[in-house]
Amino acid sequence: MPVIAAEALTEVASRIVRCTGSEEAEARTVAEHLVGANLAGHDSHGVGMLSPYMRNFHNGLLVPNTAPSAIRDDGPFLQFEGGKGYGQRVAADAMALAIERCRATGITVMTLRNSHHIGRVGTYGEMAIAAGLISLHFVNVTDHDAFVAPHGGRQARFGTNPVTIAMPTGDPDAPLLLDMATSKVAMGKLRVANNAGKTVADGLVIDADGEPTNDPGVVFREPFGALLPVGEHKGFGLSLMAELMSGVLSGGGTLQPGHARLGGIINTMTCFVLDPARLGDTAWIAAEIDAMVAYTKSSTPVDPAAPVLTPGEPERLHRAERRRDGIALDDRTWTLIREAGESVGLDPAEANRIAGL
Repeated sequence: MPVIAAEALTEVASRIVRCTGSEEAEARTVAEHLVGANLAGHDSHGVGMLSPYMRNFHNGLLVPNTAPSAIRDDGPFLQFEGGKGYGQRVAADAMALAIERCRATGITVMTLRNSHHIGRVGTYGEMAIAAGLISLHFVNVTDHDAFVAPHGGRQARFGTNPVTIAMPTGDPDAPLLLDMATSKVAMGKLRVANNAGKTVADGLVIDADGEPTNDPGVVFREPFGALLPVGEHKGFGLSLMAELMSGVLSGGGTLQPGHARLGGIINTMTCFVLDPARLGDTAWIAAEIDAMVAYTKSSTPVDPAAPVLTPGEPERLHRAERRRDGIALDDRTWTLIREAGESVGLDPAEANRIAGL
């Protein structure tokens, strides 16, 4: 299992993306986002995604050097077309414009459609936090087979449909960031487990007959199984609403079967950005948030070795550990990354050299 420093892994990812024709700034944005997901402990959205990205590039389902184009600019309302561009670049550009508009309007509704995979949604929440703003994000996937079943159903009908809420606190180094899939586990976490030859815990996956299984491979081979929603009927309801809030309001569509599925990873996003200063005294707001966080964390833990952690705290702990110790990738994932690079002209030996292996 190779362990690679974040800077070296970023250079590998950037070189691969550059080989698709991306300009240097775009390649760096994509690479830093992917490695940032690994650093945060979200390997599901990390550099392992380079393999399907390169497959989509070769199939014409990913278009490098594409910026978001405005399709509506109406005061607090901004709508963007992503043109199948690298989502990490497209969504970041759209989010930056939404933040800029929010400073003027106090609240902004931003939608994005037809973007290639936007990656870890928490990244865009972190952009809002850095600007002192609050954001709420709904995301769905189109152009892709469904892989999450509704509560009580045997067949998949959704993607993992993330919901993200980002909020600054009085401590700029400890914001609140809820970044969750509405399935019990992210699809990419099953990919990581499958690549590593591992099974998954009970209650996460059903096979093609709707029966429980511990084999993550059932969602990657026909006949396909499915992930289950978090929180049973409550998570299913949240997943459905995320599908509609994102797919309908953005104009990008939903996973209903009337839309073609070409096998890409196309995301839509609806995002609300709010300036809390428009609603009250910022010092009081920060103090009240901090007091509630402290009260929450004061609850005696069930396991003394596992204290109560607030949203965003696990990611900060992972970052500290992985920046210090490096990012571990299973052998299969590293092989797939090198093969993805080779498919666009990066020699596997050169990838090893850059990675320090």
